[in-house]
Amino acid sequence: MKFLKQYVHEFWLFGIKQANAAIFGGLLLAILIFTHYVNITFIHRYDFIFLSAILIQAGLIIFKLEHKKEIFIIVIFHILATGMEFFKTSPEIGSWVYPETAFFMIATVPLFAGFLYSSVGSYLARVWRIFSFSFSKYPPFAYPIALAVLSYVNFITHHYIYDIRWFLFGFSAVIFWKTKVHFKILKKERSMPLLLGFVLVSFFIWIAENIGTLTSVWLYPSQYSGWELVSLSKIGSWYLLMIVSFVLVSLVYRKTLRKERITREVK
Repeated sequence: MKFLKQYVHEFWLFGIKQANAAIFGGLLLAILIFTHYVNITFIHRYDFIFLSAILIQAGLIIFKLEHKKEIFIIVIFHILATGMEFFKTSPEIGSWVYPETAFFMIATVPLFAGFLYSSVGSYLARVWRIFSFSFSKYPPFAYPIALAVLSYVNFITHHYIYDIRWFLFGFSAVIFWKTKVHFKILKKERSMPLLLGFVLVSFFIWIAENIGTLTSVWLYPSQYSGWELVSLSKIGSWYLLMIVSFVLVSLVYRKTLRKERITREVK
């Protein structure tokens, strides 16, 4: 009974810490829902979301919930993601659309869009620090870098040449097959396969994406005539984007990537 009570307490604390790590994405998601049900007449909906996202980001910085090095990586990811948005929403490609207008909008992309992606980077940076991540059997750093670059490039090139996502899935499985992420909820260290972590986070992002389309913030072509569940295949896209985010954040926390090496240095 004591063991069960301790387990439930640790699981509860795990959820609280996860919510803390996802504070930026959670608040942004709440704003998407709020602006769907509450008609704001004095400002465009997308502009309200954009300004709210800036205020949230500023709050994280002011209250030191994000570190300077993390912010730098998140900004880079924001830029990369916004660039991809311009391509994906262009009339020639039309992977999805933003059906409303805004003042803070360039071509087909409202400026809040980059924050949707950088919230993933914010989550990874914060969860890494909150749970004191370290890794065992992490592959040579060049392999994840190559995987991240190829994944980002494939988001664009698959519209013109062969889609190599299945190769990328296989590549990620090969290099991360033995990798485990070690983390602390209380004092005892826990661990899980890193690949499982990627899949779980990708699934939850897919759920958030369904909320985003249900509230008509953006729409896929299949949703123009009426909302329907986002294709499960999008989990694969988020999985690859997760890897891009993970590798960017790992540039800040590179010392935690090789648990065996750190252990030897301590000894």
